[in-house]
Amino acid sequence: MKKLYTDIYDNIKNDIVKGIYKSGEKLPSENEFCKEYGVSRGTVRKALEILAEEGLVNSLHGKGVYVLENNYITFSVGGLVSFKEASEINKKGFITFVPKFEEVIIDEVINKKTNLALGKEAYKLYRVRSLENERIIFDINYFLKDTVKGLTRDIAEKSIYEYIEETLNIKIGFANKVIQVETATTRDKLNLDMKFYDFVVVVRNYVHLNDGTQFEYTESRHRPDRFMFSDFARRR
Repeated sequence: MKKLYTDIYDNIKNDIVKGIYKSGEKLPSENEFCKEYGVSRGTVRKALEILAEEGLVNSLHGKGVYVLENNYITFSVGGLVSFKEASEINKKGFITFVPKFEEVIIDEVINKKTNLALGKEAYKLYRVRSLENERIIFDINYFLKDTVKGLTRDIAEKSIYEYIEETLNIKIGFANKVIQVETATTRDKLNLDMKFYDFVVVVRNYVHLNDGTQFEYTESRHRPDRFMFSDFARRR
């Protein structure tokens, strides 16, 4: 019985996960897979296309199909944790750079983007997260000054949430999150090592205190090949 493209996809994916095909390694050619599975090139190509869509392989014209780095860093969709906490959970040693730290007034343009209250003073930050000498996360942050008093660039390089909760003794309540895939901007390409990707995964966080007051807007822009967002769901 001939293999379906879904069976071929499952087999190749399992071999990648198990390390039989290693990161950076070239996969067998389409013709070799055709002989192995007894199927047409179209069937093999469909399986490879799904693997490419999942970020497991990349096809280079005239050169073949190569396995991508699949050492994912997992972020919980449902949880509200600091980047420092997420790094510790994933056992990853990130370095944070703060190329921009300035004070702004929430005008109509910023209000429309962030939902933060008009006329309020805020800190605006760019934070770039680097892992293994690659810049893979670019955060754009807005924090209201009257909530996060005394914020500095040095604190921003460590953990703003730790500062809020342990130094300022303020309880962070909840966040609304929106996740989208977007075309990479010029600003993304300046702040991230994009490799051959032309899109980013964007997570927008609208973060509130326990009393419902929004004090933060964060736009976290991720290079897509190293990140997996997870959640736990129970049927009601």
